[in-house]
Amino acid sequence: MRRYLLSLLVTLLSAGFAGAADTLPRILLYTRNGLTVDGKKGYVHDNIPNSIVAIRKLGAENGFAVDVSDSASVFTDTNLARYRALVFSNTNNEILDTGEQKAALQRFLHRGGGFVGIHSACGSMRSWPWFWAMLGGSFVRHPKIQEFTIHTVERGHPSTAHLPATWRWTDEFYFLRDMPADLKPLLAGDLTTLDDPKKPADETTRPLAWYHEFEGGRCWYTTLGHRKESYSDPIFVQHILGGIKWVLARPKT
Repeated sequence: MRRYLLSLLVTLLSAGFAGAADTLPRILLYTRNGLTVDGKKGYVHDNIPNSIVAIRKLGAENGFAVDVSDSASVFTDTNLARYRALVFSNTNNEILDTGEQKAALQRFLHRGGGFVGIHSACGSMRSWPWFWAMLGGSFVRHPKIQEFTIHTVERGHPSTAHLPATWRWTDEFYFLRDMPADLKPLLAGDLTTLDDPKKPADETTRPLAWYHEFEGGRCWYTTLGHRKESYSDPIFVQHILGGIKWVLARPKT
């Protein structure tokens, strides 16, 4: 009898823990690096394992569950219905294989799903204008990695509230094209401190992180995050957490 009662208690406790996990908001962390549009192997960041560890830790500490995949097969209506947000961490090039996978991503946003993009996510789907509009632009280039000055444009957002008004950071300084007019900048890189012979002469700053509402969903993106060491830096990790929290704050329909 004692053994039976002990077994029953373990079963009930396990069911309770499983039930609690099932009630957590769930995100899909997507890390695929596909081929370029002309079929060549593209650049793959060595920071991806570090980003997975960091975001899983954020989930464990902040009450959201994290699934990880680098397979485009997860982009179906049935599977995406399990998630409140998608996090594209350093994805690059062609990361979806079919028109139906693209449509599933679109429908996910239309149902109020959230999107978080990190660093080279802006180099994904370079021939798909809808993706550029959703993320906030498409990658063009970056100068050599270096330290530069960043201005915090909006300090009331969860992803920037912890940051000073002006700070120094070492990273790749990204230049994007086709940036929508409705973006709300969070961080701006100071071009006057940047060593870049190609930088535009008529600009003093460039947006480096932003957010906007898009076709029913919330989208947040940061260009920062090239160095794998960044994913153990409390400043950058808090920046990502604030973006995830912001997209999760909108109820999914």
